[in-house]
Amino acid sequence: MRAGLATGALLAIAWVAAVPAAAQPKLEAEVLGRWKAPEAVQGVAVDARHFYAVANSRIGKYDRATGEKLAEWSGDRDRFPHINSCAVVGRDLVCAASNFPEMPMTSSVEIFDPRRMVHLRTVSLGQQVGSLTWIDRRDGAWWAAFANYDGKGGEPGRGHAHTQLVRFDDQWRRMEGWSFPASVTSRFAPMSSSGGVWGADGRLYVTGHDHPELYVLELPKGGSKLDHVATIGAAIEGQAIAVDPTRRDVLYGISRPNREVVALRLPGVERR
Repeated sequence: MRAGLATGALLAIAWVAAVPAAAQPKLEAEVLGRWKAPEAVQGVAVDARHFYAVANSRIGKYDRATGEKLAEWSGDRDRFPHINSCAVVGRDLVCAASNFPEMPMTSSVEIFDPRRMVHLRTVSLGQQVGSLTWIDRRDGAWWAAFANYDGKGGEPGRGHAHTQLVRFDDQWRRMEGWSFPASVTSRFAPMSSSGGVWGADGRLYVTGHDHPELYVLELPKGGSKLDHVATIGAAIEGQAIAVDPTRRDVLYGISRPNREVVALRLPGVERR
């Protein structure tokens, strides 16, 4: 091969390798429905008959079939300054909470009765490796994301790339932890991961803070960094998400600017 052609070929290969993952062709989620909810600020949780819109120190309970608001929990803003997300786990509404943007970062798990919409108890996690933003339950363990930020709410020496996924046992003792790949954390910047759930396919579906995207991740077969499998375009702007327990290919999220809860059908993601 001539020197000029070889140089050109090498440059082309380098250019393709340099294209960020977010610029690659991506799948799209289909919008199935939208419902107005003034509490749709931080995220949404879902059970078979209701969705729960989350807004810091308030949670609104809605009928999924009609969109009618049925009840609301409202807490002391000093005690519950920043409930980031909630998930329906068994009979409980389990919520990830933090003191964002105060320092040092502290986190807690707040547990509610979704039927009566009352607060039941708190699991204080204190200071961790970041600010607790979401929780899910799988394989007899708790899976939790701890956010780190570049600016407001961030601690010196840690930024968005320090966001971690941690697996806890039932006593909330740390068992394992993983970092997120640069192709995903670059989309988090300057904020972090706001939502995450395990899908029916055994993959982790994660959101950032602002971009209308879902990041599909897998636990690695080796090492300590999650594998980025695909990016799905979605009509939500980050924030906390939930899988529909009655239709595992349907995911709920929020449009924060519009104060809406949004139901989405996920596309199939091919096995690698």
